[in-house]
Amino acid sequence: MAAIAVTHLPERRRYEARVDGRLAGFTQYRVAGDQDVFVHTVVIPAFEGRGVGSTIVRGALDDVRARGRRAVAVCPFMAAWLERHPGVYDDILDEAPPRAGE
Repeated sequence: MAAIAVTHLPERRRYEARVDGRLAGFTQYRVAGDQDVFVHTVVIPAFEGRGVGSTIVRGALDDVRARGRRAVAVCPFMAAWLERHPGVYDDILDEAPPRAGE
């Protein structure tokens, strides 16, 4: 498979992954003070199972770190990915607030 390129689109508050120029997936966030709160990640079905989701998460969090910001993973995909890769981004992660009823 061709390389996966991750690009930050701050005006859209998202990171996009592209393969050969085609949109392969994205993660959406909202800004809350010094935090980027990641709320949703999508991998286009034609690109599933090729590491696109992992590449988006790594690209987004590497960029958050480089920009000196904090990250909160509300998105279930990103939260699960972080559980499978403990410690990698602990220096920039803040806890997600509890959901109502928890």
